[in-house]
Amino acid sequence: MSNYRIDTNCIHAGYQPGNGDPRVLPIVQSTTYTYETAKNMGQLFDLEASGFFYTRLANPTLDAVEQKIAAMEGGVGALVTSSGQAASLIAVLNICRAGGHVVCSSAIYGGTFNLFYKTMKEMGIDFTFISPDSTEEQIHQVFQENTRCVFAETLTNPSLVVTDLEVFSKAAHAHGVPLIVDNTFPTPINCRPFEFGVDIVIHSTTKYMDGHAVQVGGVVVDSGNFDWSNGKFPELTEPDESYHGVVYTERFGKAAYIVKARTHLMRDLGAQAAPQNAFLLNLGLETLALRMERHCSNALAVATYLQQHPKIAWVNYPGLESSKYYSLAKKYMPNGTCGVVSFGVKGGREAAVTFMEALKLASIVTHVADLRTCVLHPASTTHRQLNDQQLKDAGVSPDLIRFSVGIENPQDILDDLEQALQTV
Repeated sequence: MSNYRIDTNCIHAGYQPGNGDPRVLPIVQSTTYTYETAKNMGQLFDLEASGFFYTRLANPTLDAVEQKIAAMEGGVGALVTSSGQAASLIAVLNICRAGGHVVCSSAIYGGTFNLFYKTMKEMGIDFTFISPDSTEEQIHQVFQENTRCVFAETLTNPSLVVTDLEVFSKAAHAHGVPLIVDNTFPTPINCRPFEFGVDIVIHSTTKYMDGHAVQVGGVVVDSGNFDWSNGKFPELTEPDESYHGVVYTERFGKAAYIVKARTHLMRDLGAQAAPQNAFLLNLGLETLALRMERHCSNALAVATYLQQHPKIAWVNYPGLESSKYYSLAKKYMPNGTCGVVSFGVKGGREAAVTFMEALKLASIVTHVADLRTCVLHPASTTHRQLNDQQLKDAGVSPDLIRFSVGIENPQDILDDLEQALQTV
């Protein structure tokens, strides 16, 4: 499947039915799998053989979806999780234990910020948050001896900052640590982070990958490109006594990181996706390439319209030539960015609320990035726990409206915006 282009892999990668097999990926709704001998089972538990023995670790339906996403991103392996939050947790925790440190972009999804700033900090992992616009030199200045990774979003939620991936990856690699990025908004259709030096990619598959708002999930994808044997990652290079001394880099080579994420953290945390959810995710992946084209064309039409409207204070969409991130967007996402547009209505928060409540086609929901147009006020919802300075650092102004443009007829979306703005 690796020779196929990405829109073909969206449909065919991960599952190749044999003679008489179901053409559509089946749901294997089983927690356990039968083997003829205890030796067979023991080899699976010792990581000496591959196969399925308990769905918390692996399942045929999940495995097919993981192979598909790995092919789409160009990685050596993937691990689907029960949520995007679980993917963020596992991606960092896999290589950063208590006493470790992470350099992180300040412009990230509010839930991710809370996970890092609150929960993982209480677990003994420290985070230094920096501007997503930081130069390489500014990134160097915040590294510590115990820094174990750098974390950023390719296209930030909801401020739509385009991270300069090559700058961040060069800084990370200069200190012998990997760059982990959340590629949820562009998806692999519009951005291929591994081609720009990124080492690990995560997604909230709840968003565009699903595209229909029917399953909550996440995924971690390993590029297989990072050299873990530089002395900073004993988790991967020293014996794991819980598997009778297996050394991940020796046994699994380029797939050491993703194998450890599954056999260690998924084993112990249990944040596995359900087979039914993986099946629904796969249906979404099959049309992802088509949907992203429509999301992006609709969003550009919306951003262009809003930019010229007298009741709009400002518009942020990297696809606009007026955007400060336009050149970076063209570099990293030449075929389009995503379907999300951020903007402010003149009159501030009160005007924003009036406008949002007047929308008829677009729904006010705690969600983003599916085929239905939806809208949210992040400062009072997804980023509500952040203080004023943290909101500023995240690029979330009090008047910011996150407008997730769906795949409806573009004129209907514009008509809805116009009638709602007439109420302001």
